Amino acid sequence: MIPDSKIERWLREDVGHHDVTNHVPGETTGRLVATEPGAVAGLDAARAVFEYLGVTVTDSAAAGDRVESGDAVLRVAGPAREVLRGERVAVNVAGHASGVATATRNAVDAARAVDGDVRIAGTRKTTPGLRGIEKRAIVAGGGDTHRLDLSHTVMVKDNHVAEMGLEAAVEHFRERASFTTKVEVEVEGPADAPRAAELGADIVLLDNMDPETTREAVGRLREVADDIDREVLAEASGGITVGAVPDYAGTGVDVISMGSLTHSAATLDYSFRVG
Repeated sequence: MIPDSKIERWLREDVGHHDVTNHVPGETTGRLVATEPGAVAGLDAARAVFEYLGVTVTDSAAAGDRVESGDAVLRVAGPAREVLRGERVAVNVAGHASGVATATRNAVDAARAVDGDVRIAGTRKTTPGLRGIEKRAIVAGGGDTHRLDLSHTVMVKDNHVAEMGLEAAVEHFRERASFTTKVEVEVEGPADAPRAAELGADIVLLDNMDPETTREAVGRLREVADDIDREVLAEASGGITVGAVPDYAGTGVDVISMGSLTHSAATLDYSFRVG
């Protein structure tokens, strides 16, 4: 649910203090139309904008729906002034979210063409204030949200290891984490992957490794997981593009996480038309 306070900030940013442009009398209808193919997301936020302004949403596509150019994904009816006030904010938020969903869907399809069990996940590289919308868009595209915030998973990163060393860092955070919280350890070389598992990592993040190195690290990780009789997930991350997804999906990893799904997704183009 999008809080009214956030919608008000969005509208105030766009409308300003002396809006003459949208002083149009009477009632009207409007529709949000895709001008290119993609996957739909963000319409819950667009709906919230219009409803905040007293505009009725009469029809809406579902999150994750595939659309073609010319498809109407949202229809509204209400006072012309309020329909026009909400138009740009609704188009912007839906376009951005649908761009994230589309990028995610493309990555998911690329991974599943190689291995149907590999998950595509987002990261915390989200736009401040829009994380909830972007994470829901990832889900709409068939992806996994990864951790929503720092409280969801303990991640032992390269800076922690640089400060404390791998063994001390993992022990430090395992002692402080709840028994319900998984611990993920980032490693930068194949030799450290089994070490992280032996130290108690639930997930080992193979960071900035090319596909061949990733495959080697996964092999080493699987061997030690068998020895310690415990499942340890392997996650590949670090600058992975949609084009590179098939190569990583074939390495044996369980998860491919991609910051580009949120920080570099192109906006899906929508046009808002009245009448």
